[in-house]
Amino acid sequence: MDGGDPAVEPQLDSFSLTFPLPYRVAFLITLAVWGWGCNLHFLHLRRIDVPFLIRYPSRASSSQPTHHSSTYRLAAFLSLTSTLSIVIFWLLTRRDPRRVIDYDWLPMTNLLVLAVLFVLPLRRLSVSHTGRSRLLRTLRRVAVGGIAETKDGKFGDIILADVLTSYAKTLADLFVCICMFLFTRDGSATARPDRGCGGAVLVPLIMALPSAIRLRQCLIEFGRVRAAPYKESTGWGGQHLANAAKYATAFPVIVLGAMLRNQQDGSPGLYRAWVAACLLNSLYSFYWDVAKDWDLTLFSSERGSPDHPFGLRRTLLIHKPGVYYAVIALDLVLRCTWMTKLSPEMDRISDFESSIFLIQFLEVFRRWVWVFFRIETEWIRNSVPGLGVDDMVLLGDYQGNKYEDED
Repeated sequence: MDGGDPAVEPQLDSFSLTFPLPYRVAFLITLAVWGWGCNLHFLHLRRIDVPFLIRYPSRASSSQPTHHSSTYRLAAFLSLTSTLSIVIFWLLTRRDPRRVIDYDWLPMTNLLVLAVLFVLPLRRLSVSHTGRSRLLRTLRRVAVGGIAETKDGKFGDIILADVLTSYAKTLADLFVCICMFLFTRDGSATARPDRGCGGAVLVPLIMALPSAIRLRQCLIEFGRVRAAPYKESTGWGGQHLANAAKYATAFPVIVLGAMLRNQQDGSPGLYRAWVAACLLNSLYSFYWDVAKDWDLTLFSSERGSPDHPFGLRRTLLIHKPGVYYAVIALDLVLRCTWMTKLSPEMDRISDFESSIFLIQFLEVFRRWVWVFFRIETEWIRNSVPGLGVDDMVLLGDYQGNKYEDED
């Protein structure tokens, strides 16, 4: 991640005329719902019980729609609403800059409608009200850095909070939309995005909030381990402290990035400090993704073990080893998108609104891919050791690489 983005083009650019900031925020939020539905669907096909892992109630009968079907229906409903809104917006504005600014109430109304759709019951449309209520309860708990006990859905809290870290810039842009709509002199959310709206501190604070949430969750888990009566079975909690340190590395990136933007003439020393902070955050996070979140052996002495493909692990449920190698490479590349700002040519390109949006989209995509392998890892951790006979039969097809004999 980097410390945010500057207010860029001096006038309303072509991309913003077609796709104003409020619609971009709505798109990325809706994309999260589609992505979660795909996660649930694919993992269901792999016989990985995601509702069990997040302690979500199972369906009472087979006649009820599956969890992924309900999620798809909600995503489709949100998409339909936004599509209708933006088509009307295009018809009314015809990419005229003055009209785009004057009709900013239309995309802001769309954001309000999306928010309402997460709250109102929609049972007649077969859109799960239970799921949305569960999401809102979890958001309330997670928003203050809370984390449930394992039996109450701790893993779901962790997944949601990690997803929020990838939506840090989107949350900041949501604030910018509201701030520009309500508090700027022109009062337009579709004008050139002013990422300094509300002062120089508020936007960086909003971007830091998701990392602060995960930091507090890690410290809570550390405290629980320290308070456990049988520490010999749970360890001393050092891994939770190391995970907390990982999220703490995001704060220097945000602070130094904000300082750079607020300086008229950037200090070379400050710039080098920002680069060093970005490098530490990206490489530490990449290591944690591979070694801790996915339990792969790439960075351990066991990476060359004959029991599993090089750098991976014995049990692979998602796909062939080649997919894991590709995802590792993808994760490293997307963790380092901030490097586009290191050369003058790429820095100029990355400051366009379209490029800012592309970087946000790629981070959301990276997190979507990450979720598949994080849930797979949790399923293996919870399913393989200490199971009863029935469960071992259920998982019997998945011991080892189920694709190793396929062409």
